[in-house]
Amino acid sequence: MNDQEQTDQPNRTPRFSDAFKAFIPTGWADYDSSSITPLPASEFTPARRVRVSELFTGDRLVIPAGPLKVRANDTDFRFRPHSAFAWLTGLGADREPDAVLVLEPVGDGHEPTLYFKPRAPRDSEEFYADARYGEMWVGQRESLTEMGTITGLPTAPIDDLAHALEKNADTVTIRVLREADPAITALVDELRARADRNGAAEIDEELLVALSELRLIKDEFERDQLRRACAETATGFTAVVGDLPDAVRRGRGERWVEGVFGLHARHAGNDVGYGTIAAAGDHANTLHWIRNDGDLRPGDLLLLDAGVELDSLYTADVTRTLPVGGTFSAAQRQVYDAVLEAQQAGIDAARPGAKFSDVHAASIAVVAKYLAEWGLLPVSAEESLDPHTGGQHRRWMVHGTSHHLGIDVHDCAQARNENYREGVLEPGMIITVEPGIYLRANDLLVPPELRGIGVRIEDDILITADGNENLSAALPRSAEEVEAWMAPLLAQSKDPA
Repeated sequence: MNDQEQTDQPNRTPRFSDAFKAFIPTGWADYDSSSITPLPASEFTPARRVRVSELFTGDRLVIPAGPLKVRANDTDFRFRPHSAFAWLTGLGADREPDAVLVLEPVGDGHEPTLYFKPRAPRDSEEFYADARYGEMWVGQRESLTEMGTITGLPTAPIDDLAHALEKNADTVTIRVLREADPAITALVDELRARADRNGAAEIDEELLVALSELRLIKDEFERDQLRRACAETATGFTAVVGDLPDAVRRGRGERWVEGVFGLHARHAGNDVGYGTIAAAGDHANTLHWIRNDGDLRPGDLLLLDAGVELDSLYTADVTRTLPVGGTFSAAQRQVYDAVLEAQQAGIDAARPGAKFSDVHAASIAVVAKYLAEWGLLPVSAEESLDPHTGGQHRRWMVHGTSHHLGIDVHDCAQARNENYREGVLEPGMIITVEPGIYLRANDLLVPPELRGIGVRIEDDILITADGNENLSAALPRSAEEVEAWMAPLLAQSKDPA
């Protein structure tokens, strides 16, 4: 990585000569804005902002994208905007660090302004010496006009933000998305303190919850993005299967699997939507196994939980449990078929008018049934399922069956319990259905032939007016379908031609 020419560190601050400063702005082509077009999401973001506006009439709403976060010393993590900012502006991928959307109350509604750092002129030191914003360091930035074209929003320089927030701060209620940017939150808190306004945490929490709950039902753009994310994820899974023999041969195959999927995700979209779980053998029984440093062996199962995140930041979340050698053993298939039945029960329960919790109840009833049949439960399945006196089945499936999915992999997480876990499913909601059974190798209650087997099957389910749509159905689910899908891919990868 290139050294930053000018930083706050004394040992890395070479100075630029006057001759260089006179020379650097010369000989450049004019900026060409002819290819600047609106983001696809910009058709839908005005309606989203109206929905927010209707909840907070008369209040100034401050929604930051967030700052860059340090990875090590003076290098930063790749930027990702706060999900609420992305949802309201349409800006995804790595855009736009330090930007702030302000919804200013006007009459019964709000007027939006996007404050951000526009590109500097080439005769400015920022052009060549600023590693955070300089064009030579981070590429060509948009002008105010160009950003307005891209987002459909009025724009202003970020340097004007403080003055805009100070206006009428003693009479207008200001709400800020507190978690997004500590510096912006501190600025808003200072303005409140000057105006002797208390209760900041409570009113900011109301904004946070609203911005989460408003995303529970996806609009047409969001539904299409998630369909595409699932399609790209299926392609990534197919690439992984084709590379399984290489993953076995090279050693540390879990990381090879992670790399193959990550390469596809980065090529097809923005990135993976979360840390890929590539868990072989007993590692599959660690729910969030993201170390991915184990070997793959032909007789093992591989639990692959991964999703492509598009440039819009909408992400799939899919799990398949695959026989590394292409064929399930009898014991593996016993567990797999039980999980598949549990998943199908959950999918069948995912209908408009049902409670979100009904999906888990349907899936876990099947899991408990099989755990009882296999002699693992110390009580009957019915007794284990009692919410007050039971729960023994959770030793082998401790997690919930579903979560909302969208611009976050665990979307709408700040929604209130009555609107989430106890909420009613409505058309346009997208949830996962992902039961599993996890039989750890050191669990002496498990029959020896089943120890070390971990299975999870997960799909992304859109609630429709009359039922549901499986957005990730392109990937096979039954054991027979999985084996038939894998066979030609594995044969092709072994063919030296």
